[in-house]
Amino acid sequence: GNRAGWVLLPANARRQWRGLLDRQPDMIQWSEMSDYNHYHPGNCDGRDVVITAGIARNYLAENLDDLATLPAHLHIGTYPLPTKLIRRSLQKAERVLVLEDGFPLIERMLPGILLRHLDVQGRLTGHLREDGELNPDTVRQALDLPPRQGVSLGDYELPARPPQLCVGCPHRDGYSSLKEAMGDYADGVITSDIGCYTLGALPPYSAIESCVCMGASIGMARGAAEAGFHPVTAVIGDGTFLHSGLPALLDAVAADANFTLLIMDNEATGMTGGQPPLIPTSRLADVVRGLGIARSEERR
Repeated sequence: GNRAGWVLLPANARRQWRGLLDRQPDMIQWSEMSDYNHYHPGNCDGRDVVITAGIARNYLAENLDDLATLPAHLHIGTYPLPTKLIRRSLQKAERVLVLEDGFPLIERMLPGILLRHLDVQGRLTGHLREDGELNPDTVRQALDLPPRQGVSLGDYELPARPPQLCVGCPHRDGYSSLKEAMGDYADGVITSDIGCYTLGALPPYSAIESCVCMGASIGMARGAAEAGFHPVTAVIGDGTFLHSGLPALLDAVAADANFTLLIMDNEATGMTGGQPPLIPTSRLADVVRGLGIARSEERR
């Protein structure tokens, strides 16, 4: 094949897109015949149909034993959607309940697939919550089943267990010291990156005021400083700094932004598996200086 064809120059991109469009009929045919889609007729003559996708099939299965009659069940496991299979499965349908986790993709597409009006129920109609994860209990409610009876604890209240930094983590001392140093500055701002240390937003620290994505703490600190806030501190972990903080810090150095960057070094990429960082702690200072940040004595 033409290896250079994967270089997405405009000419190649147009050709690749045309090729993808040409392959659509084959992909649709595969979807229509795929074993990943499954239809079970139930025992209500196909009048009531439940459509599931992904893990919703499991949540439906957990509630089937409590139903007086079994609705027909179409599980869709492929994309493009098997439109012919959907139409065949809903030939006798009067009511359709769509169970899918996350965005109501299938539910939104059904009116354009069906050749007649049907009572389609799901997230868009309030039969399932518009937000939140799907689970056996929310599916149970959509099936008009009564809530499961749980075990009563009487007057005993389980203690809350909010997320917290691990015992012995240096981030604990880091946040305590930072909170004390910031004191009562009315215009002080602490921006945080994403990682374990985002838990600094919770008590007992309540120390950070923002978290967006990897590297954003430094960019937001620069913006806050240029907007007139002072003092401004950006908090980022050593792993996150090496992943995404370097470009933002280089930009801040070029702009001579007035803020403090606190690299909270626990010698691990702790949020995603505890992998060792790309470089050891001993090299961090040299990397930062290499971006153009002068030593404190040089600045004086």
